[in-house]
Amino acid sequence: MELKINQQTKHFNAESLSVQSLLDLEIPYKQNGIAVAINNTVVPKTKWNEFLVQETDEILIISATQGG
Repeated sequence: MELKINQQTKHFNAESLSVQSLLDLEIPYKQNGIAVAINNTVVPKTKWNEFLVQETDEILIISATQGG
């Protein structure tokens, strides 16, 4: 499966991945304070386990930061 994550094309040896499975592969230790959008649509955290990403999806993972 080929996905575009934060403007980088990545390949995965899986036919299907949930958003949560993808995050477990990409950022296993830093999943608090993040938001995920797939094809410009935000996926609520409550849907991460059931929402499946599709071949060639464009995924944006945004991490909240502190600052002023």
